[in-house]
Amino acid sequence: MDEKRYFQGEDGVKLAYRRWTPVQSTRNTPVVLLHGAASNATRWWHFVKHSRLTNDRLLLRPDLRGHGESLWRGPARIDDWSQDIVGMLRHEQQTHAVVVGHCLGANIALNFASRFPDMCAGLVLIEPMAREAVTGILVWLRRLLPALHLALGWIKLLNRLGIYRRRLGTLDLELLDRRLHEANTTQLKEMLADYGSPWHDIKTMPTVQYLGNLIELMQPLPVAAVHCPCLVIQSRGRSIADAKCTQIVLAVLPQVEFVTIDSDHWLPATHPDHLCELIDTWVLENPIPR
Repeated sequence: MDEKRYFQGEDGVKLAYRRWTPVQSTRNTPVVLLHGAASNATRWWHFVKHSRLTNDRLLLRPDLRGHGESLWRGPARIDDWSQDIVGMLRHEQQTHAVVVGHCLGANIALNFASRFPDMCAGLVLIEPMAREAVTGILVWLRRLLPALHLALGWIKLLNRLGIYRRRLGTLDLELLDRRLHEANTTQLKEMLADYGSPWHDIKTMPTVQYLGNLIELMQPLPVAAVHCPCLVIQSRGRSIADAKCTQIVLAVLPQVEFVTIDSDHWLPATHPDHLCELIDTWVLENPIPR
């Protein structure tokens, strides 16, 4: 059964998440699914429909603070998102979980594992973003971080004065992904451009959160403080990040496996079945504590 739920963050902010309850009541370790930058919990629509984990695992998919139905115009940093995961797990009366994250969600998962090691039973990192490995336009973004911080400060001031967009669009990634799966080769390239387009993203989230996402993507990854088992799934394409460089950064993780798929970024959209099988197999076959 899939249902929408809410919980309060540590600061009282109302946050939304989706909860998949398995038919069989078990004590298996639950799985938390974290979406990426400028995204929301609908990112995992295909996984919940097709994963073998739905048989006997609790699946929790939050709209991260500032995204989807967790509307928030205040600060939203990686530390805040990590603390919100703790709040969601406590709300569900869960002591620990396997955390799966895509893109920014993978970076958040690493931060969560480093800050709350007893609550993280394992990690699946899909296209994590190491700032040392970014390519293309993200290289310029890294250089422009001071300007982004300045712009963020001005937008926060305008928000406090009551100047912000009252209406935001909705982002249903199931609808977007299904169109992608039906597209021909030419249409595929055009549609994938929408997934990374700032003009597309900014329509569905507060500007302050969009800029905050970009800034948080450039934070260093706390790999030295993570000690749980980890699976890293990367795309071979170099439009967003270099897989080989990312692997060098993450190779210091003590229990890590790497899988590379011949694709560009956006693996949950372009290779959902392959991704689902990799996650299922790793979670089911690893000796993760129950």
